[in-house]
Amino acid sequence: MNYWLVKSEPHKYSWEKFNQDGRTFWDGVRNYQARNNLREMREGDLVLFYHSNEGKEVVGIAKVVKEAYQDPTTTDPNWLVVDLSPVESLKKPVTLETIKADDRLKDIHLVRQGRLSVMGLKKEEFDRILELGS
Repeated sequence: MNYWLVKSEPHKYSWEKFNQDGRTFWDGVRNYQARNNLREMREGDLVLFYHSNEGKEVVGIAKVVKEAYQDPTTTDPNWLVVDLSPVESLKKPVTLETIKADDRLKDIHLVRQGRLSVMGLKKEEFDRILELGS
C-alpha cells in the first residue's frame, strides 16, 4: 500500500463537500510531478486530504477507489484523474504549522515542495500525521 496527500482549496472543493458527494474524481492537476503521482496511485491506497490556502491543515483520510484514467475535463491525453472516496475525518485537523514544527515531518513534500498538489508520503509520515490528528 502507498500513502498520499492531496490538496484542495476549501472554497473550491472542501472536505465537507467531498463527504456529501461520497466519491469524486481528482481533477485539475496540471503539474507533471503531481500527474505522475496520480499515475502511481493504486486502488486501496490511503490519502490525506489537506485544505490549502485557507486553513492549511490536514482534515481527513480518503482512499483511492479507481486508478488513473484520462481527465474527463480536458481532451489533452497528458492529464489524468483518480477516483477517491472519503474514509474518515481526523478528530482534530493537523495544521501546516504543527507539521513544520514536528522533527519527524520536516522532510515531507508538503514542507519541502509546498506548491505540489499531489504528493507521496512514507508510511511513518502518514502515521505521524494521523497520530497528531487523534
